[in-house]
Amino acid sequence: MKVEQIYTGCLAQGAYYIESKGEVAIIDPLREVQPYIQKAKTNNAKIKYIFETHFHADFVSGHVTLAKETGADIIYGPQANPSFKAIIATDNQEFKLGDITIIALHTPGHTMESTSYLLRDEKGKDYALFSGDTLFLGDVGRPDLAQKIGILTERDLAGYLYDSLRKKIMPLADDVIVYPAHGAGSACGKNMMKETVDTLGNQKKMNYALRKDMTKEEFIDEVIDGLLPPPQYFPLNVKMNKEGYEDIKTVLERGTKALSPKAFEAAANETGAIVLDVRHQDDFAQGHIPRSIFIGLDGSFAPWVGALIADVKQPILLVTAKGMEEEAVTRLSRVGFDGTLGYLEGGFEAWKKAAMEYDTVSQIDADELKTAIKKDNVSVFDVRKESEYKSEHVIGAKNTPLDFLNDHLAQFPNNKTFYVHCAGGYRSMIASSILKSRGIHNLIDVKDGFKAIQEAKIPVSEFVCPTTLY
Repeated sequence: MKVEQIYTGCLAQGAYYIESKGEVAIIDPLREVQPYIQKAKTNNAKIKYIFETHFHADFVSGHVTLAKETGADIIYGPQANPSFKAIIATDNQEFKLGDITIIALHTPGHTMESTSYLLRDEKGKDYALFSGDTLFLGDVGRPDLAQKIGILTERDLAGYLYDSLRKKIMPLADDVIVYPAHGAGSACGKNMMKETVDTLGNQKKMNYALRKDMTKEEFIDEVIDGLLPPPQYFPLNVKMNKEGYEDIKTVLERGTKALSPKAFEAAANETGAIVLDVRHQDDFAQGHIPRSIFIGLDGSFAPWVGALIADVKQPILLVTAKGMEEEAVTRLSRVGFDGTLGYLEGGFEAWKKAAMEYDTVSQIDADELKTAIKKDNVSVFDVRKESEYKSEHVIGAKNTPLDFLNDHLAQFPNNKTFYVHCAGGYRSMIASSILKSRGIHNLIDVKDGFKAIQEAKIPVSEFVCPTTLY
């Protein structure tokens, strides 16, 4: 038996490759499926099943393409209603894979079709639980994504989740390995651990949602407390996962079309496409196409694209570092953004050589900010999450979280220089690009963010442990 977690950091997502006696199951695959196919081929094995834990909201799964290319069966749990051919498992239905067995455990709560998969080894011993978004490490799945107005509320779903955990998962043995669908950084939970694998026994000890003495009402209150609004693209990804989508090969062919600077400018004007610059933030600061939006590939690229652009049908034109065009299109497609129309051939250097207009972002280091604060009553804007800001922040700084920057535009002065920072410099450059695209240019980005601010000993608020903020 072979079990491999295939973890994608920028999505904080875990897919799984399971093999026994030449038969393979894939759980929650990414959209680009060739790595799974190649792995099975290398092992002289055949992909038999594609297990989906639920209709994912934060990424587009590769189930449809993988089934088409391998002939494998797609399996969902009870109450799923996909538009394509799939096996809708009954609760406790068993699926044989070589010498092992995979059992579908219906665990509604995150969504009503949510299903965990229990792996029993060749000796019949419970070995591992693929818990999807039902149980994370340190947390559980948020119960507000599948609400139906007038039918189910987040409290109703949280109640289902409480029962699923206590009736289906907590009775399992402590040595069962827990393989969740997501880790820290995912918007599908609020307080996940950085680890991606654990034992159920350890989770019973330290996961707040698995306390033995917890009543259902206490569970519901704690699970829904502190939930931020979900990203706007989530329902659009659910729709694609339920109804199907274009083959990624088609998306890549369209998106990796090279455009000269003139053709690039014309395409932007004719289509209304967003110009998305995915280079490093320092490169963007030194020069970029006016009104372009920066979201760098080096950070949590796909989730930020989803959160800030929102409409998966939005046309996009790319500015990338050399050779990163296909990577950018692939990562956009993972969250359903299939509308990439091409990229700037020769990159930003070609744009400058063509004598095209360009813009920059003013930057200072933390020591310069410290000097400015001493000299004047400056305006500092912190674009980190509210929980980060509350835990510790520059005295007098305003919190304008990047996720909801558009809601705070009126707070930024239009006739006075102000300073923008985040934790390390990535999010503040995204914020700076959005503000400049809206005509707000009197900003200065603080390089290296709050980490550098602390090192410069700029006065900050008293530290509050983030775990006490929920």
